Amino acid sequence: MKKMTFEAAESRLNELIRLLSNSNTPLDEALSLFEEGIGLIKYSNKMLDEAEQKVKVISEI
Repeated sequence: MKKMTFEAAESRLNELIRLLSNSNTPLDEALSLFEEGIGLIKYSNKMLDEAEQKVKVISEI
């Protein structure tokens, strides 16, 4: 996954949701979009976990 901001990942996830909500999306494309979405969710969760750790470290100072 290329490096992107949390906000860019969120924006792309919203776009994927819109595309997957379209019942005219072919199955193979829908599966590809779904796979991309799962990757973005994992990436975003990792970014959130890292941010949480930074906040914990900062608050202990």
